Amino acid sequence: MADECYVPLMRFVLTVVVGGLAVTLLANVATTVYLHRALSHRALSLRAPVAFVFRLVLWVSTGIRPREWVAVHRKHHAFTDVDGDPHSPVLLGWWKVQTGNVALYRRAARSPETLRYSRDMTPDRFDRLLFDRSLLGLAIGIAILVVLLGPGIGLAVAFVHANLYIGGSAAVNAVGHRFGRRPYRNGAGNLQWLAFLTAGEGLHNNHHAAPTSAKLSHRWFEIDPGWWCIKALSWFRLARVRLSDVRYVPT
Repeated sequence: MADECYVPLMRFVLTVVVGGLAVTLLANVATTVYLHRALSHRALSLRAPVAFVFRLVLWVSTGIRPREWVAVHRKHHAFTDVDGDPHSPVLLGWWKVQTGNVALYRRAARSPETLRYSRDMTPDRFDRLLFDRSLLGLAIGIAILVVLLGPGIGLAVAFVHANLYIGGSAAVNAVGHRFGRRPYRNGAGNLQWLAFLTAGEGLHNNHHAAPTSAKLSHRWFEIDPGWWCIKALSWFRLARVRLSDVRYVPT
């Protein structure tokens, strides 16, 4: 009897974990390639259909409004770890940023002073019709999981994904500005394990040293999964990299 209960339970747990990891991987790739490297820093440009797919993935998996995310991130670079930084662990403590990153993000994203950092991004008809409606996007994303996997597994996958994505994004801002290797003279750190979890974002010291580079790995032993996606898109002429070969002298 125990074995009869054990096997379905393990199947349920395995499906939920794999499903949550898969959805989070899609969201992280869309975040680092589209929101971060393409929109925030203009390190690459994407063909319109590819950009639309990334927008759609982010809408149903995170509910993020790109203009807000870009504005908050650009302000972070303008005031890194000094007064004005929306989520500095130097100012607030890394644990407070790790546990309160969502609240810090929302506060900054609602500020007109912050939103001026993305004034070059004007809303289009798709934003007005779909992508500015965050709750609708999240509801559609959860509904897709429920239809594909069933109510129990679908809701559990959505729960796992939400925690993985929020936790990983917070760790880049918190842990990534407190721990890790620092080959360049800035306050961020390189953490390869975090880079694996966030499609490359954990190579944060490299990014702050060369924010306009589409490639976050600067040394042979560093692995940037987001760069693999960008290279694949480039091979099919779906993306054009503006800058990737960055050479600095490590300190």
